[in-house]
Amino acid sequence: MTEELRPHLVQVSERDLIDLRRRVQETRWAPDAPVPGWEQGPPPGWMKELCHHWVTGYDWRQCEARINGTPQILTTIDGVNVHALVRRSSRPDAIPLLLTHGWPGSVVEFIEVIDVLAEPRSAEDLAFHVVAPSLPGFGFSAVPDEPGWGPERVADAWAVLMDRLGYQRFITQGGDWGSFVSTHLAVRHPERLIGVHLNMVIVPPLSESDLTTQEAIALERAAEQQRVGRGYSAIQSTRPQALGYGLDDSPVALCAWIVDKLWSWTDHDGDLFQALAPDQILDLVSTYWLTRTGTSAARIYWESVQTLPSTSMYRQARRVDVPSAVSIFPAEVSRPSRRWCEPWFPDLRFYGEPERGGHFAAYEQPELFVDQVRCGVQAILD
Repeated sequence: MTEELRPHLVQVSERDLIDLRRRVQETRWAPDAPVPGWEQGPPPGWMKELCHHWVTGYDWRQCEARINGTPQILTTIDGVNVHALVRRSSRPDAIPLLLTHGWPGSVVEFIEVIDVLAEPRSAEDLAFHVVAPSLPGFGFSAVPDEPGWGPERVADAWAVLMDRLGYQRFITQGGDWGSFVSTHLAVRHPERLIGVHLNMVIVPPLSESDLTTQEAIALERAAEQQRVGRGYSAIQSTRPQALGYGLDDSPVALCAWIVDKLWSWTDHDGDLFQALAPDQILDLVSTYWLTRTGTSAARIYWESVQTLPSTSMYRQARRVDVPSAVSIFPAEVSRPSRRWCEPWFPDLRFYGEPERGGHFAAYEQPELFVDQVRCGVQAILD
């Protein structure tokens, strides 16, 4: 460690945990919806059961211990304290790998994959020095005190972070906002990248005629997302502060806001617990609550639309000239075909379609995620 890289441990006070349980117990619950199921959001009965577990059965200390099982650093970049999990491999041939989460995610998503990526069971498998930073305003990174922290600025900060860690060239990997950040790294700092692997890609179709069956389904899904699934984005990209008073005052409001996206974006047949266990859900929600970052995390949407139209379905689309790999999980919101990706990734070395998983790939299907990353990076290196 140097003055620029300071060791860190997550240490939530018992007082904050007691306050969390009290607030959940004192919730004034919304009435039942006039329609069944999840059509208007998480059903009250389902939420009450999850929150009862939050109070009586869930143990944050187990999550805290898992996070602290990976070395962590804080470093100040452009005036903001940035947190990162940093797991160096023992393998001399290990490749630096930068993992970036999105919203409503956090570095908690990567806990189950970090050690496997760093220390593979087989000597034939690629090994990685893994760096997983918390986005500014998310989780264990500080909240910026000025505007301007959109994906472009985060990409520049990540280039500084990797330089301080001693990694001049690296693979960048991301989904959701992590995909945006990784794309901007490829555009703004191509000389630093060995390649890029994305598990979310948003690009326009080449044409809306002569579609394959898969492409037609992808367009239908995108249209449905535009119709009923973008309300959260419209609010967070225009009035995140107004929303934030509820997110930062009521743990149940925060939980419902996040759970709605987990239910919509994960791979299941109507039962969210098929994709994520209750404790996995609460680890993610509790990270936002205990770090008080519900409002600040929402602001990345506001930051993004300051330079790009909020109505665009294809805000991510940038030409990426570095060697690239893409993994499209079956329940991902955006599912472009390979031929739709190729104009935007002219050096596309790998296009993977795993059998299971959704938007939170590393959290839902850690083994498949690791396999996709290794296959994608191997194709980049070949």
